[in-house]
Amino acid sequence: MSEQDPIAAFRVEAGELLDQVEQGLLDLGHRLDDRNLVDEVFRGLHTLKGSGAMFGFDALAAFTHHCETAFDRVRKGLVPATQELVAVILSAKDHMRALVDGDGAGQEAEGAAILARLQAAIEAAGGAPAGDAAPTGVAAAAATPEATGAGWQISFRLPADAMANGTNPLMLLDELRELGECHIVARTDAVPAFPDLIPTECHIGWDVTLRTSEPKSAIEDVFIFVMDDMVLTIEALAADPAPVAEAAPAVPMAAIAPPPGAVAPVAQPANDAGAAGRAATKAAGESVRVPAERLDELMDRVGELVIAQSRLSQVAGAGTDLILRSVSEEIARLAGELRDTMMVLRMVPVASLFGRFRRLVHDLSRETGKSIELATEGESTEVDKTVIERLADPLVHLIRNACDHGLETPEVRVAAGKAAVGRVLLSAHQAGGEVVITIRDDGRGIDRDRVRAKAEAQGLIQPGQVVPDQDLLQMIFHPGFSTAAQVTNLSGRGVGMDVVKRTIESLRGAIDVTSSPGQGSTVVLRIPLTLAIIDGLLIRVGSGRYVIPLAAVEECLELSLEEDLRSRGRSFITLRDRLVPFLRLREMFTTGSKPDTYQKIVVVATGAERVGLVVDQIIGSHQTVIKSMSSLHRDVATFAGATILGDGGVALILDVAQLVAIGQQQEERLRAAG
Repeated sequence: MSEQDPIAAFRVEAGELLDQVEQGLLDLGHRLDDRNLVDEVFRGLHTLKGSGAMFGFDALAAFTHHCETAFDRVRKGLVPATQELVAVILSAKDHMRALVDGDGAGQEAEGAAILARLQAAIEAAGGAPAGDAAPTGVAAAAATPEATGAGWQISFRLPADAMANGTNPLMLLDELRELGECHIVARTDAVPAFPDLIPTECHIGWDVTLRTSEPKSAIEDVFIFVMDDMVLTIEALAADPAPVAEAAPAVPMAAIAPPPGAVAPVAQPANDAGAAGRAATKAAGESVRVPAERLDELMDRVGELVIAQSRLSQVAGAGTDLILRSVSEEIARLAGELRDTMMVLRMVPVASLFGRFRRLVHDLSRETGKSIELATEGESTEVDKTVIERLADPLVHLIRNACDHGLETPEVRVAAGKAAVGRVLLSAHQAGGEVVITIRDDGRGIDRDRVRAKAEAQGLIQPGQVVPDQDLLQMIFHPGFSTAAQVTNLSGRGVGMDVVKRTIESLRGAIDVTSSPGQGSTVVLRIPLTLAIIDGLLIRVGSGRYVIPLAAVEECLELSLEEDLRSRGRSFITLRDRLVPFLRLREMFTTGSKPDTYQKIVVVATGAERVGLVVDQIIGSHQTVIKSMSSLHRDVATFAGATILGDGGVALILDVAQLVAIGQQQEERLRAAG
């Protein structure tokens, strides 16, 4: 996004506003009588309407105006908030997003249908038809008791940093003039002496006598975006008010100073207010919006720097120049710090991901007729932004599956002794170099008999074949596999869960599934924290070099010649009274070469499963910049990518999850053989 492109900037800001409106609506759906949530949604719609009109999005402004009017009625207590009204405004929010992304062409019919539903929802809630509302949404309240006087006496003072934050006092005064006849007097008693005056700060207050039949709420609407920080009083005028005093004559700036002993109407002295304004402005400037593509570009540059630093370290280590070695160590330190800083910049809390699914669960609840509650934990857990983006689709499928397949209808749940409201828990926490995301429901659980019957029908297993429980549950991720009795718009085609498995494996992650009949199911996703730069363990197998992600390494030990000979045909070692299978990488990656005399075993793990990898040499730790595999090698399951070494050579990065799975299959075959 170019900094000179105001339309692109508006679209970004509008997207954030729409997200805030959606979250407010979803919260309101659980607390229909919460006035603060109603005000929050109204402010979001009001801002979106005004900003849309400012940037030429007339269709957006016109459509949003109707939704704002409806919520203005709710805000004034003329219409109660209802579930149907919340659902309609959520649909309207989706239409607003489409208007923000496009120009509104060809979407008039959809907008008209939503507005018809909105009017029906207002009428069903006991309000007048939406077309009867005045443009500002306040005419319906004009006959309330507070509006029977001749007008209002208004006194207000803005915070010192109001203009620095984009508030124009003259525009506020113009809005008051639109409500009726105004008489405005400026109060200059808090303006500091000229040497202490800061031009960007606002020290003037205003007294306004407004003759109007509009209610007090219409005046509050003028100050709705600055009300939290300003000083504002609104008092009703008598029916026959006394003549208003003439405006005070202009006073030269040099003579403006509070009289001795006078108390300024602001809560703090002018100089302190100025300091607070400057501090607020500084705090606001500490957060900078940066386009995601620039972060990606910077990450690429940091990756190239890490590779160049690795080459420099290798050159320095091969020579005897102490100065070169010192410079190399300093650059290595700086490159490491830059890498860590860059990684932090790319980290995003999973709250930004979890928040998307509240709307999904809300819609699924209405569509399936089930009462569903979504609970989240660990929203502050941070993950690389690329991982966040790629996790969105798998989580959508898993949550839809839990709501459609897992949770029962309220009647079935009550008959089974459960709460009528089904619960889906979405949680995240960090474990070493991985983030663990859990999707748990308290539904009926996975029907293993149905899964087995479907697997046999598709030829995935033979009738009567003994299959471990974990492998049986993993069948649900097979392409085209579905246990749904009928195809619906939610499930039944078997095209969702295999997408989950492919995506998680492409992220070098793993999936664990557990289920208890009648109690629910749990799906655990284990994903690396980052996909860009990792700490790796560089190893040698034959003449090839490979990298094992260091976060997956548990320990390294030597494989003696005697133990190697003893384990031939069995490939197990005893590690602290536990049998651990191991894989001979030489047999997997090379042919016709003799192994080293002193081989090593690198024990790696994913979750609770462990496997040993037999290698010829452990070279040492290595900062690994992950490069994608070519299309020719992308389907090789044992490799997750490649990296460039300091000498310009290429080392393949081992996919630990795939190797652990191969080791476990080897263990099961040996156990089955007896």
